[in-house]
Amino acid sequence: MTGNRRWQQRPAPGERELRLWKVGRALGVTFAAALLAAGGIFYGLVHLLEIEEIDSTAKLDAKTLFDLVKFSFGVVAGAGALVALVVAYRRQRVDEAGAHREATRLHTERFSQAVDKLGSDSPAVRLGGVHALAGLADDAPDDSLRQTCIDVLCAYLRLPFPADPGDLPVLPDGSPPPEDQRDAHQDRKDRYRAFREVRHTILRLVGDHYRIPQGTHRSWQGCDLDLTGVTIDGPLDFTGAEFADGRVDFRGATFSGLLVRFVGAVFSGGSVNFGFAKFAGIVDFDDAVFSGGDVGFGWAVFSGGRVDFGDAKFSGGHVDFNGATFSGGRVDFGHAKFSGGHVDFNGATFSGGRVDFGHAKFSAGIVAFKGAKFSGGRVDFGAAVFSGGHVAFEGAVFSGGDVDFGWAEFSGGDVAFEGAVFSGGDVGFGWAVFSGGHMDFSATTGPAPLMLLRAVGTPVPPEVRLRTDWLPAGP
Repeated sequence: MTGNRRWQQRPAPGERELRLWKVGRALGVTFAAALLAAGGIFYGLVHLLEIEEIDSTAKLDAKTLFDLVKFSFGVVAGAGALVALVVAYRRQRVDEAGAHREATRLHTERFSQAVDKLGSDSPAVRLGGVHALAGLADDAPDDSLRQTCIDVLCAYLRLPFPADPGDLPVLPDGSPPPEDQRDAHQDRKDRYRAFREVRHTILRLVGDHYRIPQGTHRSWQGCDLDLTGVTIDGPLDFTGAEFADGRVDFRGATFSGLLVRFVGAVFSGGSVNFGFAKFAGIVDFDDAVFSGGDVGFGWAVFSGGRVDFGDAKFSGGHVDFNGATFSGGRVDFGHAKFSGGHVDFNGATFSGGRVDFGHAKFSAGIVAFKGAKFSGGRVDFGAAVFSGGHVAFEGAVFSGGDVDFGWAEFSGGDVAFEGAVFSGGDVGFGWAVFSGGHMDFSATTGPAPLMLLRAVGTPVPPEVRLRTDWLPAGP
């Protein structure tokens, strides 16, 4: 796992604490630093007092002799204080290292006990182990030990788990099964529910700790979460969390159950990867802010449920839907604001369901659908505003379904359909408004999109580039 690799590459905490100089070396360096500081102060005073030279003929009187004696005692006392300071510093460092080793030893003992509980046959004992590991992560002496506890909890979620036994079928003659079979089936169902509760508890704890601001007690922000291949069939809440460091990995995960919330989350750094994930439940990114880092949905499958990016703000970083498949359900970018960064749908397949960009605002950055395939379902850009940035449909293939730009406003930026193929389905620009920017339909294949020529008007404005064979014949 990523977190384990990172932990193994670091030197042991105890070794870092005990890297101290020998006493002789430490004292020598300390005295040298003290002499340099004293010399600097002396020459500074000489300069400030504008003393040009010292009279070598002056005699040593009693007062001067007494001042020299006091100065000598002061030097000796200062040297003793320096020795005491160095020794006290070393003693404190050694005590801290010993305390750290003791804390690590106690943490390791508690860690072993908690892991043993996770392997128990009793769901209640496993649940206790989950809470024990979460508490250990909160109280860990250093970040490496905290990451280890989190890695174990994530690894538990990745373990295979039994499927829901479902309902016990009736006998062919319509009569209920014997009582012993019903009791055995009920036991299996109760056990399945109990172990599912353990999994759901881990998901809840992960969300709870990741919503706590980084740098405060019990916060797991900045730690790695390896949830590759995990079936997320319970609530997972990242509302308001900030993803500014670390790696959160959902590759190949299946979102099949209740709500997974990223409402108001801030993606400003680090990496969050949903590549090859399957979305059949509800995942909510409403009001999320994508201002940096990488968020990847590459080759994810959206086949049901709902993924909501409504009112999300894309102002930086990279959000990647390359190769994703939209075959069912709904993905909603309604009222989203694209003001920076890079959002990629290159090579994505839209074959069913609905993807909604209605009322979205494209004012800067790049949103790319290069080589995307629109063969079914509905992609809606109705009333979207294109006032800046670059939106690219270059090489996209429109062979089925509906792609609607009705009432959209093109007032700035670049929208490129160069090389796109219009071979089927409905691509419509009804009542769209072209008042600025640049729109390029050159080198396309197939008939003009519905109502495009009416929306563009005659004569064709210079900011819109159309194929000559689309234009009406002259008088």
